[in-house]
Amino acid sequence: MVKYQEDTLDRTFAALSDPTRRALLARLGNRESLSVSELAQPFSMSLPAIMKHLDVLSDAGLIAREKTGRTVACRLTAQPMEEAMEWLNRYRRFWSESFDRLAALLEEESWPKPQPPSPSPSVPASPSRAASARGRKKSGPRGPTRKS
Repeated sequence: MVKYQEDTLDRTFAALSDPTRRALLARLGNRESLSVSELAQPFSMSLPAIMKHLDVLSDAGLIAREKTGRTVACRLTAQPMEEAMEWLNRYRRFWSESFDRLAALLEEESWPKPQPPSPSPSVPASPSRAASARGRKKSGPRGPTRKS
């Protein structure tokens, strides 16, 4: 059985749990590297908030940052994602095999063919329908009124 580093997986899935961080990764997936200001451009949040998201991604090992002069460029790193995919594929295989076994079992079973409904209107109503069709109970006579 493959041994996964639980801390790495925990950090990877925690980093991926936020939609902003997933969007940042998606932007990095389209380019080899982007500066922090280019990454932050489409988001309606402050640069310090973007930096906090980038810190989480960096701590999880999902991005690498490189400073050149005053510009910090970010690029996607694959190793933590590969480990997460291996972990997820293990469960994908489990469910695929389970569904395959279920499909094989269903194909083995001989199911009776459904009977078409009979067109005759003389079919008696079910007891539950008859009970609900009785109608409302009428109220009794008016009670005595109080006069002062």
